[in-house]
Amino acid sequence: MPTNRQWLLARRPRGPLAPEDFRWAEGPSPEPEDGEVLVRNLYLSCDPTQRGWAAADTYLPKVKLGEVMRSFAAAEVVASRHDRFREGDLVQGLFGWQDFAVARPGTASAPAPLPTGVPIETAMSALGLTGITAYFGLLEVGRPRAGETVVVSGAAGATGSVAGQIARILGCRVVGVAGGPEKCRMLVEELGFHAAVDYRAEKVAKRLRETCPDGIDVFFDNVGGDVLDAALANLARGGRVVLCGAIARYNDMVAEPGPRNYLSLIVNRGRMEGFIVLDYMPRAAEAVAALGGWLREGKLKDRVDVVEGLENAPAALARVFTGENRGKQLVRVAEPSPRAAGRRTG
Repeated sequence: MPTNRQWLLARRPRGPLAPEDFRWAEGPSPEPEDGEVLVRNLYLSCDPTQRGWAAADTYLPKVKLGEVMRSFAAAEVVASRHDRFREGDLVQGLFGWQDFAVARPGTASAPAPLPTGVPIETAMSALGLTGITAYFGLLEVGRPRAGETVVVSGAAGATGSVAGQIARILGCRVVGVAGGPEKCRMLVEELGFHAAVDYRAEKVAKRLRETCPDGIDVFFDNVGGDVLDAALANLARGGRVVLCGAIARYNDMVAEPGPRNYLSLIVNRGRMEGFIVLDYMPRAAEAVAALGGWLREGKLKDRVDVVEGLENAPAALARVFTGENRGKQLVRVAEPSPRAAGRRTG
């Protein structure tokens, strides 16, 4: 039987993720039972929410100590005992940091087909949960209108870069907040943002006043902390704040006080609302259709950052928190077999 390499959760993270939070293990690959499929992971998705899954109960139960570290993944079906799936199918699901996983439809690890006609990397980024998150967070929660000013924090990251481009496509003026001149140049020169703010070198509140002279109509927030405070201080009348993430706070050992400038929501008759993309998954096809159309038309660009090897999964996830990644962070575990590759047109 093939060997199944795994990363197990060794301890609850305290502060920044550390190598000691995970433990490497090897054993035989599992066998599917009736109604199940065995998948071989090809790509792993690295997302900030994984730290939350490792640390505490969130919108999903926390990963138990000694269990495989949870993550979304793209995989190939290598054995099937379910009539809806056959060997060679490319699927996605919560398969975790390992080579092989057993998945059963109707459960939390249920496999779902990957979008066809595109590279797996794109199916895991702009057409995957990342793009779907940006699409519904911006359109359903932020509700931007053409001519409005949209500011995105974490704008060079996976979700932020897509959210900003969608706002531009809809006719909004878009300002991105990112760390470092390279990322800021990318936002403006490659992705079509109208302006960028370097939070590492500039005073964010001051720069937002300069780049958003009429205020911020929609703030799509992936960061929280001081950046959220700066955006609230520059909110326009009727402004909307979309709470997608708070990566600036995930590693805090002690909970920080809430935003200082929240009274701006009262003064400006604003609204601040959080969301979880899983609530919108029944409508995922709607988002994939729109995002796919924009990709084909060249209006939307997809950026992925691929780290090679399952053994580097913990280090790849840590890159998301240090800002080293450029776009969607993925880990390539294996290549699809000729049978699976032959079914793809991308």
